[in-house]
Amino acid sequence: MSATLVLLLAATACNGGDDQAAAKPAPQPPPAGAAPGLDAFYKQQASWKGCGSGFQCGTVQVPLDYDKPNGDKLKLSLIRLPTENKSRRIGSLFTNPGGPGGSGVEFLRQAGRSFGQDVRERFDIIGFDPRGVGASDPIRCLDGPRLDRYFSADSSPDDQREVDAYAAESKAFSDACKTRAAARLPFVGTANAARDIDVLRAAVGDTKLSYFGASYGTYLGAHYAEQFPKNVRALVLDGAVDPRQSSTQILIEQAKGFETAFRAFAADCVKGVGCPLGTSVQGATDKVAALLKKADQTPLTNSRDSRKVTESWAATGIAAALYAKEGWPVLRQALTQAMQRGDGTLLISLADTMVERKPDGTYSNQAEANMAVNCVDKPNPPDVPSYEKSAQKATKDSPRFGPFVVWGGLPCVTWPVQTKEKPGALTAKGAAPILVIGTLRDPATPYKWAQSLSSQLDSGVLLTLDGDGHTAYLQSNPCITEATDHYLLTAQPPKPGTVCR
Repeated sequence: MSATLVLLLAATACNGGDDQAAAKPAPQPPPAGAAPGLDAFYKQQASWKGCGSGFQCGTVQVPLDYDKPNGDKLKLSLIRLPTENKSRRIGSLFTNPGGPGGSGVEFLRQAGRSFGQDVRERFDIIGFDPRGVGASDPIRCLDGPRLDRYFSADSSPDDQREVDAYAAESKAFSDACKTRAAARLPFVGTANAARDIDVLRAAVGDTKLSYFGASYGTYLGAHYAEQFPKNVRALVLDGAVDPRQSSTQILIEQAKGFETAFRAFAADCVKGVGCPLGTSVQGATDKVAALLKKADQTPLTNSRDSRKVTESWAATGIAAALYAKEGWPVLRQALTQAMQRGDGTLLISLADTMVERKPDGTYSNQAEANMAVNCVDKPNPPDVPSYEKSAQKATKDSPRFGPFVVWGGLPCVTWPVQTKEKPGALTAKGAAPILVIGTLRDPATPYKWAQSLSSQLDSGVLLTLDGDGHTAYLQSNPCITEATDHYLLTAQPPKPGTVCR
């Protein structure tokens, strides 16, 4: 179906049409009440140089600590796909692919031209690595072999001995980050990253922000709107995260999301010929549970390298394939090899894509940045038994994924930096309409989070995809594309309650 589009406010169109087309980059003032010394950051102008394939790259400086802008600085890495029609340029469209820890620079290189022709003609599309990520003063804690060991560890412990072993592995992770990155860890959270976006907005000369954020990028975008509501032009928040959820609630709900997505995959698989999971959804879930239990006792083989495919690697590989429906055929093949031959090569290959492990055994810093941001954003459970209780709770609703997802947050218990700021609603009072997109069977960001975020935001408008996979925009659904592109170009959201199929 095609989306029904409505004009909500005449003033909205005035904020988002051609009024910025002729605007030239100009110094932007810092927000009211900002610490003295921020003017220099807001007066920056991003300088761009060609960096291949039509892209331009640049850097912008931000303060490590916004309360002490004259102190240490960070250098953020940016990439831009310039507008294809400068005479009709609206401004810049900032993007964030999620994570936390995902590289916006790499995302734009891979997906920049997936944005619609109209959007590319009207915007400079910009990706950036948030503080601590990728090429922006990255948080680094463990080398490749140590990360191999961490991801191989039993993150679904069955007894006290295994709990203690995983707790020790998790503490080694947090200790390594304390040793190698202690000075920056207090400042890598989402609130600071949102303040960085406002500096970047000013550095490219935009008076208001146009933004597309996926998954964690919705949390970042919502924080921006909360802090700078008057600077919002158009924000697309796709695959929403619920700001009101605690750290363990997020993990528990994510585990349920993966369970829902797996059952959707299983239902599709058992309808076909030669499905390795049998002929019923319940039988399929039982077979995968048996496979994971077998891998826990005797790891699967791996013809790519010396790593054994442990239960944790296998579960990660299955989860990775659930992020997009296009991954389902590969997952069928991987499960066939694992069940029939005990060969986990394809499963661990899928897992490597999720944790960003390269063929040479090195990793991006996605894992470290992800942990660093998550651990400082919200209060963490005080001890290992608290995580154990949460894992048990998650296992009831998500037998296949609950333990792995919840125990994966355990390094936060011993993280060097802890916050006392409790989760709460983000309302962004005074912001222009903000588009929130939710997918009914999203594995990583459950649909109810999109419902919650859109209702929290004073100007939130919910757009729904009745479909599968993680996030909706850039997935080639004509209805979602039409509604989202129209919003980005005009700042006019679709009619509330619009459902795409």
